[in-house]
Amino acid sequence: MNPIEGIKTISQVLKLILSVLTVLIVFILMLHFNPEAFHSKNIDPANWKPRSVLTDLEGESQASLIKFGHELITKTPQYIGPMSNDERKRLAGNNLTCQNCHLEAGTKPGAGSFVGVFNRFPQFRGRENKIGSLEERINGCMQRSMNGDTLQETSLEMKAMIAYIKWLSDDVPEEKIDMYKGFVKVNLPEERADPLVGKSIYEKTCVSCHGADGQGVRLNENSLYQYPPLWGKDTYNDGAGMHRVITAAEFIKGNMPYLLATWDNPVLSDEEAYHVAAYINSFDRPQKSNKEADFPDKKLKPVSTPYGPWTDAFSAEQHKYGPFQPIMTYYEKELGLKKSK
Repeated sequence: MNPIEGIKTISQVLKLILSVLTVLIVFILMLHFNPEAFHSKNIDPANWKPRSVLTDLEGESQASLIKFGHELITKTPQYIGPMSNDERKRLAGNNLTCQNCHLEAGTKPGAGSFVGVFNRFPQFRGRENKIGSLEERINGCMQRSMNGDTLQETSLEMKAMIAYIKWLSDDVPEEKIDMYKGFVKVNLPEERADPLVGKSIYEKTCVSCHGADGQGVRLNENSLYQYPPLWGKDTYNDGAGMHRVITAAEFIKGNMPYLLATWDNPVLSDEEAYHVAAYINSFDRPQKSNKEADFPDKKLKPVSTPYGPWTDAFSAEQHKYGPFQPIMTYYEKELGLKKSK
């Protein structure tokens, strides 16, 4: 071997050693700063449960951000609502918390759970008629359920919410995904949802928490609601998904009365949930501006959307209270669209 070839060989060996050392250093750094990346993904579905900030944050590289996201979900008005000490952050227009709908900080099945949500975005949203991000979906809630204004997508608050939702969405067993998706389905009665029937059910099962006047329970005007208001000025506006009778009935069936009903063991029947939803949504509430711009492709509008315009000749009354089956049949026969809400 001549001297030049020897130098080339030594150079190649040194490059190989350097490459191995680089990989080893990167591995050691990842193990130190992100140990959860090496945790086993083999989770027994039978023993699995959603993560909790009280017990499962140890070793998380974004623990503080995730915890702040949880705080925002459970104490929303204190951080980004009317109770915030910083006027610039009073973006939510009411004193609801995110977990008033997304129960147990988004971990309860059948209650709009956050478990697995991060993995379903981006997704097509008919209300905007485009592929939307999770940040845009959160801001939809801010404008409708929270009756307020949007968060900056680059804000600390938005990043914290996203981090919390992503954390809840990691390592969810395949067998559990559907269980935590959306709300419980309701077999719709083939009749108009009747607010008067709903009133009698409400008085028997809902008054003790939400009050005869529907204004919920809180210790004072500076405290969070123990039970949220269902109508009036301090609740979701008329552009929110919960203002649709079918959506509200699904939520009610799987979750109310609170602490008694579950997604797989409801207390109210489909008919009772249906009529209670009509009663709750028969009252005045904040008005969402520019609702007519929702669902640019009007064919995609849910049949239970209580505000127009629509691409059919059914009345506003029927779109709000039903019966919904004739509207669904129309869309399936005339437009080839199968709708469930």
